[in-house]
This record gives sequence, structure tokens and C-alpha cells, in this order.
Amino acid sequence: MTEEGTDGSADGGDWTVRESDGPETIERKLGHRERTRLERAARRHELGRPDVTELEIGSTTHRVAEVEPMDVDGVRTMTVGTIIWGVIAVALLPFLGTLDEQGRSWWMWTALAGLGLGLIGIEYCRRRRNALRMQPGRRRKES
Repeated sequence: MTEEGTDGSADGGDWTVRESDGPETIERKLGHRERTRLERAARRHELGRPDVTELEIGSTTHRVAEVEPMDVDGVRTMTVGTIIWGVIAVALLPFLGTLDEQGRSWWMWTALAGLGLGLIGIEYCRRRRNALRMQPGRRRKES
């Protein structure tokens, strides 16, 4: 026989989960789907997600995660971009006459400018990366 509260429901109509509640009581109060969702959320945090703190500035509350910046030197990004501009320039070569007739030869010049500036950018990023490697105090130590 179950205990009924004043409103006729089990546990006196109290659906608040307490720390003293056992697994069966929690299952009854929350339901299977909600309990599964809460367990997934708890596991997500265990997998290395950063702690979130709240910072109040004036009347606005901001949520801030404590995350270290990525250590990116930019060489890979510049290389991929330069390759894309080179592919575009090569793809436009067969259509150069048509582009000239339609007044769109600037497309080829844009692709060539992207290719040239990308090559300069790759060299700049390579030199920057090498300079940072020579000065270990300016970079986060690799583990």
C-alpha cells in the first residue's frame, strides 16, 4: 500500500529530488528520459569541458569559460588558402577568352593576387613560427 498525500499523489505530491532520495524515488519523480538527460549532461562535463563561471559587469551577467588559447602558427591555414587560390586560377585559365569578352578578366587577376599574397603569407607565418620556437619564454610550453 502506498502513502498518499493530501492531493492524492504518492510522496505527498512532492516532485522535488532530494539527495536522500534513492534511485527508485528519483526514477519515479523525474522519469526515465529526464534522468538519462541529466546523466548525459554529467558525463559531458567529465569529458573535459571547461568550468563556466559567471561574471557580472554592470547589470549584465556574462558566462565565461576558462579555456586556454589555441597554439596556432597559421602556416597550415595560409597553405590551404593559397592552394585554393591556385586551383581557382588554374580552373579559370581555359575560360580566359570568355572572361575577357564579358569584362570579367578581374576574376583571374583576383585569383592570381590571392595566390601571390598567399605565398607571401606562408613565408611570413613560417618565419614567425621559427622565431617563436627560438624564444621558448614567449610561448606556452608544450607537454
